[in-house]
Amino acid sequence: MSATTFDEEKFNMEVRKFLKKVGVTSQRELERAVRDGLEKGRISGKGSLKPRMTLEIAELGLNFSIDGDIALS
Repeated sequence: MSATTFDEEKFNMEVRKFLKKVGVTSQRELERAVRDGLEKGRISGKGSLKPRMTLEIAELGLNFSIDGDIALS
């Protein structure tokens, strides 16, 4: 994609669609993993989890991680 054909509005819309998909899917997987962890006794339901989300875009050489904290109680 050359700079002369770059449609920033379309790009922004595509980014928002991707982030919505990431958010919805990530929440579903987190909820499933917590339920499974509780059932199998890997977590107690107290304290917090320390998630890390990584965004990788090979074409751009981007590898970016965000660390977080999710309280369970």
